[in-house]
Amino acid sequence: MKYSKATNYALHTMIYLTLTPKGKSIGVETLAKMQNLSSTYLSKILTKLVKAGLIESNPGVNGGYSIVSPQDITFLDVIYAIEGKATLFNCSMEHDEFIKNDGCLIENVMFEAEKKMRDTLKQSYIIDIARQIKSTKKNDINC
Repeated sequence: MKYSKATNYALHTMIYLTLTPKGKSIGVETLAKMQNLSSTYLSKILTKLVKAGLIESNPGVNGGYSIVSPQDITFLDVIYAIEGKATLFNCSMEHDEFIKNDGCLIENVMFEAEKKMRDTLKQSYIIDIARQIKSTKKNDINC
């Protein structure tokens, strides 16, 4: 399975914001530079994270972005904010050998695998990764 690069950048950004002291905002330029991205591209990602309620935008000279509630944010929350909630697989076949009374047999297998992945991501918290980074004194987001 493959997620977009935007998800990769969003997850790294969320880790960095979690490591940032409470009450401090980080500007888009700083966040973009850390990941070798254009600030325009990262701004689009940050907008999605703001709309999802995962981070907040703080206006002003010392403004920027800060995390809302790091202890509650899972990997799945970030992925949904960037990728949406669409399933990864949809059966396109309508042949009788693939379709039974309980739906497309292939789609059923794929859905079950996707459910297991979602469950794992739902139990994986951004703050846990940030704590691991902090405990190894590795304060960069190239994890």
